[in-house]
Amino acid sequence: MPVQYQPEHFIGETIAAGFNQAPLLEKKPGAPDFFTWRGQLFQREETLQEWFDYGRRGRMGQNMREAHLSRAERQGSWGVGRFYFRVRVQDGRIFDLYYDRAPKDASDRSGSWYLWREMREAGEGASN
Repeated sequence: MPVQYQPEHFIGETIAAGFNQAPLLEKKPGAPDFFTWRGQLFQREETLQEWFDYGRRGRMGQNMREAHLSRAERQGSWGVGRFYFRVRVQDGRIFDLYYDRAPKDASDRSGSWYLWREMREAGEGASN
């Protein structure tokens, strides 16, 4: 039976993500090898799970014809969607993080990395 996880607490902050070798496709990265949050460096030890969501949010959800929307939600479209990763870091903590493909602005078309939440194995007591 696979290990089940539950949220320890919500974080929802941007992070600086890094790779030992740059991803082949900037808009479809794998889990980062390390990330910095609040000045602390976290090294990824293991990727526990990964998934994606090509759903269109806000105005982006209303600017496409229905015939094209289902295809876009399966395959994605430029600048839309998120790649999620559940990782265990060097000190044993488990985090969910994601890469949001939305461009920051017209001059910076790269997406952003976020530390979504800290997780724990279901059944473990909550830490303080």
